[in-house]
Order: sequence, then C-alpha cells, then structure tokens
Amino acid sequence: MSDELKSARISEKQLTHSNNCLDSGMKVKNHFWQVSPPPSTKNFPFIYSPTPPVSTDSRFEVVSSNRMKITVWGCRGSICVSGPTTRSYGGNTTCLEIRMSSGRLIIVDAGSGMRLLGKKIMRGDFTQDIVFVLTHAHRDHLIGFPFFAPAYHKNFSITLCGGATSTHRIKDHLRHEMEEPYFPINIDIMKAELRSGCCCSEAGCDGSMNGLLDQNQCHSIPLNHPNGGYGFKFTDNGKTFIFLPDNELRHLHAGGMSREHYVNFCKGADLLFHDAQYTDKEYAKTRGWGHSTYEDAVQLAIDADVKSLGLFHHDPDRSDDEIDQQVGACRKMIGQSGAKIDCFAVTENMIIDL
Repeated sequence: MSDELKSARISEKQLTHSNNCLDSGMKVKNHFWQVSPPPSTKNFPFIYSPTPPVSTDSRFEVVSSNRMKITVWGCRGSICVSGPTTRSYGGNTTCLEIRMSSGRLIIVDAGSGMRLLGKKIMRGDFTQDIVFVLTHAHRDHLIGFPFFAPAYHKNFSITLCGGATSTHRIKDHLRHEMEEPYFPINIDIMKAELRSGCCCSEAGCDGSMNGLLDQNQCHSIPLNHPNGGYGFKFTDNGKTFIFLPDNELRHLHAGGMSREHYVNFCKGADLLFHDAQYTDKEYAKTRGWGHSTYEDAVQLAIDADVKSLGLFHHDPDRSDDEIDQQVGACRKMIGQSGAKIDCFAVTENMIIDL
C-alpha cells in the first residue's frame, strides 16, 4: 500500500455523518482508490477524469429511492485553494451538477470546479442541452467558465438562467471573464449556442424552467449579498433541494430579504446547502461582507425545520480539521435544540441522490 493511501483520512465526524445517514434510512458508501478506481465506484461520474479530483481520499454516495442527483464539483468560498490541510473537503470554488428525474442537466455556478465537470461531459455524457444557473457574478462563481470544454463545441447548447435579465446580463458577465487583458482568448471563439433562459423576478420566479417537466420546478429568492444575487429551490417528485451559497443572515444588503423570508423559503426542505463561511469571532470583523456564520446557518435550518443541512462556502483559510470541529459544534447545537437535522460539511465530489 502506498504512503499516500496510508495517509488517506476520513474524519471521525464525517463517519458520524455516514452513521446519521444510515440511521435515517439512506445508504452511505465510502470509497478509496489509488491510480484507478475500484469496480464499486464505476458509476461515479467524477472518477473517470484523467486529473483526479482534490478529495481523492474519501467519497460519499448517499443513495435513496428518489431521483434528483446533486454532484458537488466545488464548495470552497472566495478563492480556490490546494494543499494537505484542505484535501478532505476540497479547494475548488462553487459549482454544482444537478440531474433531474427528467434527465435535464442543470449546472449551478461556474466556479473553478466547472473545469472537471466539463471534462466529464466531454468523455461521453452525451448531454448536449445544458441549463446554466448563475447565483451571482462574483469572480469565484465565474472563474471556471473559460475552462468549460463543452462551451467550445458546436453540438452543445447552454441555456442561461438567473438574474433579472438573464440572457444579456449573464452573457456579459461571462464575456467579461474572457476580455483582454484578463484572458488570452475571448468568448467569441466558443462554438456552443448560448440561449435565452428564464429570468428571476425580485420576489421569486414562477417555478418554470426551460426543459423541466411538471414535477420539476425551480424557484428563486434574492440573496443577502453585496451586488445582489439569487438562491434557488429545486423540486423534483416531491423532494426539495435549496441552495443559498452566499447569504448573510444578520445584515440586510440592497435587494436582500429579511431572515423571516429565508425561513419561509426553506421551510421543510429535504436538503439545504447554506453559506457557513465564518465563525462568530471572525464575523465581528467581516459583518457586511456578505456571508453567514455556521451558527447562523444551523439556526436557520432549525427554524425552517429542514431535514438535512450542508455547510457550504468554506473559508479559504479553513482547514479540514477546523471544518470537522465546526460540524461537531453544529451537531451539538442541533442536539441541544431538540431538532432532528442531519448536519454535515459539504465535500467536493460528494454525490447526493434525493
């Protein structure tokens, strides 16, 4: 056995998360590999990348009887990181792959994790129609788009969704990422068709999205974040996933909503990913920067009675051990409240099948 494999770690608290999932009726598998993946991981889309993902020491597949599948390609906040202290939770910035039961592919945000997702699609996914949803236009949520391989091929179409004027404004954001002198080529070299998609209203959209079936819906809510943005609620066959990645619950930004609005939006959700970047001590200095503490995220989940909470947008200076400690503190807080919420830190390359 190689020294690298010997050093592979799954934290005690991550294993506790696995046990919690088992207690709630969901089956959890942990997988390890060295150069090539074992047969038991053959259905995992991320494994077939020639460049292994950051978190190559552990893997979680949460399997239930339903069919909305969420794959995490990046969950780090602000800037991508690398190194041994961030190996378990990963260093790529925000990018999610959501597969609806209809087969529709929705990509949320274009952080650095989008690069590996693009390589996976090009290796034979055969998904030609892609819906791209942008929460907001800060750099850590856009930096991966110039490296998204399907955008350079004419047989792909990408429908742009999110924001008040989705087609033009989102394309302008993407175009800016590739303007000189910031990038060596411009967006015009891309051959994929960039289509007009749905737009978010100020108070939330009507739930429709191009290509979704009646049992699939996507609702939006404005984020409490500098320069604005939108969070999203995805519903499929009665299961609900809510994504609020950059959302400050204790400070009202222009265009943002009250805490009560977020509680109502999240009420009864099966799964919530929420911004949990700061500690209370850090927040004393970063109030107004657009991010919540992990305690704020937990209290929102308790008040909204969600079933599972994933701590998201990990601070770039936060080590794996520190995230483990935060998860422990969150679980203690949940236990003391009497709530029954499965709480975990979102991990790069995690797959959750709702």
